Amino acid sequence: MLLALILSTMAMVAIVALRYLAISGAFAALTTRVRPGHHAGLGAQIRREIGWSLVSAAIYGIPAGVVAWGWDSLGWTRIYADWNAYPLWYLPLSVFLYLFAHDTWFYWTHRWMHEPRVFRVAHAVHHASRPPTAWAAMSFHPIEALTGAVVIPLLVFLVPIHIAMLGVVLTVMTVMGVTNHMGWEMFPRWLVRSPVGGWIITASHHQLHHERYQCNYGLYFRFWDRLCKTDRGLSKSFQP
Repeated sequence: MLLALILSTMAMVAIVALRYLAISGAFAALTTRVRPGHHAGLGAQIRREIGWSLVSAAIYGIPAGVVAWGWDSLGWTRIYADWNAYPLWYLPLSVFLYLFAHDTWFYWTHRWMHEPRVFRVAHAVHHASRPPTAWAAMSFHPIEALTGAVVIPLLVFLVPIHIAMLGVVLTVMTVMGVTNHMGWEMFPRWLVRSPVGGWIITASHHQLHHERYQCNYGLYFRFWDRLCKTDRGLSKSFQP
């Protein structure tokens, strides 16, 4: 049993690390192709981003590995595999519930991370990326990584979700984390400026957080920023 737990944890650490390297690497390559010279002079910064991100991958992978082992071996969690266990309409709803819960947790812990003492100790690592790149998506101090690593493992004990929909959540989490840090807007102007775009966070919105710090704290949605009056709109340094 202990060996299975260790192997599960090691496997999840490897999966998280490889997922980061593959997706961040793909979008970094896209940046190089679409915006030649965008990463010029950022070699040392990118190496630091990758180093911190691989540490974060280990921190994210450990609880994920424990949960995966518990689900498979002991029936832990409310993850289900039977498509008929819940109505089909619940599938997209469960994805939204997970994303909204994660976004809520992220917004408030992110604001806490900007308290001066906490910022100096932990969050400054992430903001050392000037400008952020696709490699910065998981570039966190271990303290910050811990605050993010517990969210999905806790939610799977509380909110039922099909394993395929959990895969959707993890994909959205990874892709948005990367694309929001690329330093340029990959989505078209009509989408970013649309009513839907007004509630979804893209690079244009998150870039302003890296420029001004005390605003635009959300991860997926602009709901909490708007409600708490911390939404300052889109960065003027690059807009689609």
